[in-house]
Amino acid sequence: MAAISVEPCTFALFGALGDLALRKLFPALYQLDRANLLHPDTRLLALAREVGSAQEHLDSIEAHLRRHVPEADIEPAALGRFLARLNYQHLDFLQPEGYQALAEQLPGELPLIAYFATAAAVYGAICENLDKVGLAARTRVVLEKPIGHDLESSRRVNDAVARFFPESRVYRIDHYLGKETVQNLIALRFANSLFETQWNQNSISHVEITVAEKVGIEGRWGYFDKAGQLRDMIQNHLLQLLCLIAMDPPSELSADAIRDEKVKVLKALAPITGDGLSTSVVRGQYIAGYSEGKPVPGYLEEDNANAQSDTETFVALRADIRNWRWSGVPFYLRTGKRMPQKLSQIVIHFKETPHYIFAPEQRLQIGNKLIIRLQPDEGISLRVMTKEQGLDKGMQLRSGPLQLNFSDAWRSARIPDAYERLLLEVMRGNQNLFVRKDEIEYAWKWCDQLIAGWRNAGDAPKPYAAGSWGPMSSIALITRDGRAWYGDI
Repeated sequence: MAAISVEPCTFALFGALGDLALRKLFPALYQLDRANLLHPDTRLLALAREVGSAQEHLDSIEAHLRRHVPEADIEPAALGRFLARLNYQHLDFLQPEGYQALAEQLPGELPLIAYFATAAAVYGAICENLDKVGLAARTRVVLEKPIGHDLESSRRVNDAVARFFPESRVYRIDHYLGKETVQNLIALRFANSLFETQWNQNSISHVEITVAEKVGIEGRWGYFDKAGQLRDMIQNHLLQLLCLIAMDPPSELSADAIRDEKVKVLKALAPITGDGLSTSVVRGQYIAGYSEGKPVPGYLEEDNANAQSDTETFVALRADIRNWRWSGVPFYLRTGKRMPQKLSQIVIHFKETPHYIFAPEQRLQIGNKLIIRLQPDEGISLRVMTKEQGLDKGMQLRSGPLQLNFSDAWRSARIPDAYERLLLEVMRGNQNLFVRKDEIEYAWKWCDQLIAGWRNAGDAPKPYAAGSWGPMSSIALITRDGRAWYGDI
């Protein structure tokens, strides 16, 4: 990575004392500096509404950095260099007056990267104030999710930004797109004829995407109860993964060529309406149960909970893509809180061979699976059928992995955090890993029809015990098609 050339810039982090900045963004920037991937002239500017001593706020940032970066990665020389780049400035994001002081301390020749680690409601105001002091023309803006809570509100946010910034200088973050394994999806599919020639309805039976969280709300009740699992996870993370799996080969590895193909997938998603709301979708809400052997409260029993809430903490659904490549191939999506383990994985199930010649009792074992793990251990595994060893085994079959575990395969190389890659690509001006406005809108359009269907049907989420894999009906969702969720125990 150190051979990558990055031009100097001023990186301004709006909302620099918030949880995202302290837990993820500053550690990512430090790791880039430690790897010599920040230009020597790059400056870092922490902007927040908190008043008080600038040095006290910088000391707080350093303390959080030491807390969230592994101790082995804290190198005195790299840390000193990083902190020397960093300044703090108090700024009320909604008041134009403070932006003039901001403009006066920024070198005129350097591009400005404005990272909005703030509520989306203030994106438009920040953009307008940057424009008023003449900074917009040399600025790239980075937008954190969620961008709105439905199609209409997302359009308002995006339109407010678009008044001052063209799409070519807007970078919408979905941190899943920065994960090493997600990036490898592109290489795996399009650099290997072994897979790409089989990547269609002729060879693939079905696809699973699971993003499971062990944790509950973690003090985020106010935000989460207004959003729910569909808005929080499926509208962005899971649909982005689905697009990368399902898209056709782009004409080239450019940002717009890749994003054009992803939009085609979103446009081809079949709406889920009518009877499909009960047969193809399950929404759940966790009740009290056990996590790691310890009792945990239900969603309605969390701190500051509204006991009447019908917000879902779990969603499982079957999505169908109406095009030639994926006709008849279901995509099963599942995500929830208070699951048995933290797990993000994609499982590609290949069809059985057309003529079966082995012992009938072994038939259920047959079937190749490509397993792509995003967390906790990033890697790729292809499960293939082989013969059991031994003179007494006959032609007894076993399923075993051909496995690539990234941390084992490259023991000397540290796997970068997703935010490190994304921040580096913003500095390089590369939009490949970022989400375009029309992607956001088509994803919201598809999710909005689900939310409207639930509301019109008065559908309440089904209870599931914390520490389980969700409501029993989520198992029925896939067994109804003669299948099962991979790896559930």
